[in-house]
Amino acid sequence: MLLRLALIAIAGTGLWLLASAYPAAPAAHENLAFLIGAGVVLALGLYGRLDRRGLRLGPALRHGAIWIAIVVVLVLGFTFQDELRILLDRVRAELDPSAPMPAGAHELVLTESADGHFYVMGEVGDVRVRFLVDTGASTISLGRGDARRIGIDVDALHFTEVYRTANGYGRGAPYILPHLAIGPLRLSDVPVSINQAEPSDSLLGMSFLKEMASFEFQGRKLILRWRD
Repeated sequence: MLLRLALIAIAGTGLWLLASAYPAAPAAHENLAFLIGAGVVLALGLYGRLDRRGLRLGPALRHGAIWIAIVVVLVLGFTFQDELRILLDRVRAELDPSAPMPAGAHELVLTESADGHFYVMGEVGDVRVRFLVDTGASTISLGRGDARRIGIDVDALHFTEVYRTANGYGRGAPYILPHLAIGPLRLSDVPVSINQAEPSDSLLGMSFLKEMASFEFQGRKLILRWRD
């Protein structure tokens, strides 16, 4: 019995020391509940192991060490969740270059794809649209397929705009998107052009880049910064 109480006391002391090392963490009720819950789980785990195995210290201490390691990992993971989120964002950006990676309050980093272009996943309403960042395009352009997916009646549009492309001249229909989101970047009442050609990529041209406070290329990265 004394051994059980001693092990539980050691585990509780360890949790208290972790909480003391990061005084801001238990300030919120949910954080304190997390630490208490972890302590209860650890105590029950140790108690159950000792209860079934008596005073055989080897297995009991081994399982106790496993429980302690689990709790320490959970507490440290919770404490450094912001750093872990940044690391996961960087890994995701390499595995999926079209995923925008926030790098600050008003900054996004895009990663170059294998074909040498920069793509980024955006949202128009609840629909995800993959855009190609194209400094040679003057406007934001939606392909016919993407326009249909977000609910635009393409057949009712008037393709009155004429623009030059690498393949010759093309036509587009002017349209105003109520909302366009690229990661944390939110734009409202966005003028776009619906491309008449099919199939066609959706593009983020210079009219989008001019909305930025700045943009720059750094190796395989495109950094977008916008105003508050």
